[in-house]
Amino acid sequence: MERIQIIDAKNHVGQTVQIGAWVANKRSSGKIAFLQLRDGTAYFQGVVVKSEVAEETFQLAKNLNQETAVLITGEIREDTRSKFGYEIGIAGIEVVGESHEYPITPKEHGTDFLMDHRHLWLRSSKQHAIMQIRNELIRATYEFFNQNGFVKIDPPILTGSAPEGTTDLFETNYFDQKAYLSQSGQLYMEAAAMAFGKVFSFGPTFRAEKSKTRRHLIEFWMIEPEMAFAHQEESLEVQEQYVAFLVQSVLDNCDYALHVLERDRNVLEKYTQLPFPRISYDDAIELLKKNGFEGIEWGDDFGSPHETFIANSFDRPVFILNYPKAIKPFYMKPHPTREDVVICADMIAPEGYGEIIGGSERATDYEYLLEQIKTHGLDPEEYAWYLDLRKYGSVPHAGFGLGLERTVTWLAGIEHVREAIPFPRLLNRIYP
Repeated sequence: MERIQIIDAKNHVGQTVQIGAWVANKRSSGKIAFLQLRDGTAYFQGVVVKSEVAEETFQLAKNLNQETAVLITGEIREDTRSKFGYEIGIAGIEVVGESHEYPITPKEHGTDFLMDHRHLWLRSSKQHAIMQIRNELIRATYEFFNQNGFVKIDPPILTGSAPEGTTDLFETNYFDQKAYLSQSGQLYMEAAAMAFGKVFSFGPTFRAEKSKTRRHLIEFWMIEPEMAFAHQEESLEVQEQYVAFLVQSVLDNCDYALHVLERDRNVLEKYTQLPFPRISYDDAIELLKKNGFEGIEWGDDFGSPHETFIANSFDRPVFILNYPKAIKPFYMKPHPTREDVVICADMIAPEGYGEIIGGSERATDYEYLLEQIKTHGLDPEEYAWYLDLRKYGSVPHAGFGLGLERTVTWLAGIEHVREAIPFPRLLNRIYP
């Protein structure tokens, strides 16, 4: 007998098969038992009819505990009442692993309780759907960059210097010297772009920010492309094409997950329409001032309420262009006609999800970059290798970083970024 996965049930209608699964829930009447089954690919219903099975099989079905592991034998049939569209008529049940007093019951639980049991909470239908969307974004990321001629390069996780400044680094001992967990692979990707032209990285990054907002994680994953012989305008086009590609991939391949999450497909479809709108930092400040944000002044960075209002002024992701030099990292290219801003852009997601991409054109002048390193209180010796890139065939280049978890949170339509990563690391949480 063939053993199949639930997701493949559509290919086996009318066939008797075996499925390894867990009992997510159950209910029964006097003559029928309904088992909600999951196997890691999907959820569907198993039906046990008392008159069609041995008495011990029916009693076993009625008494199965939540999260008991079973081998189910039965016939796949269509089920037009469910979104999934299929179910299994159960003929036999073999218990593989008992489960007793499973802590996450169908009742409501507090967030701290669920986070303490994250290793089990991942089994729930909503968390399962979120992880499916995360997986699709990862798959689609590789497809997009491979199709567009990018080479994947892996930057180090342990570094000796700080690309974004020294205040939010995790420091560790590296034998007889200091090292840091990477905030970003960007500086290394610039070196890689000088060797390969178009590159991208995809890996974990760490920020020791003491932040408790719904948008922040201590450990998160970043996609960081870098392009040689490219200016900011070309980078912006790649960014919007990439994000639209991700949205379309979720629409094409995550229909069941979107249904579980009650995410409106029509809303997501708007986000595939290019080009995305753009607004300068200067105009964004004026927009906020005209709409009652009295505390914001030119030179301030945007907080969550500011980004949300700006985003809500448009119906798609929006680029905010050319921020003040004083609030941006040292490596950004100065504006050609203004001393006070740099050539950069943040992409702000709709619906209040905030910044999902930060990018810029990179400074190419050796003396300017050396001056900026000193101005930011950094040691030029630690950045000697980075400065070398401006000595040996420097070219215009630009790049960006997309935060995976913020993008998952946005596309899944969930409230907090902590649910967008399997095991979140938060300010006061490193368990489990």
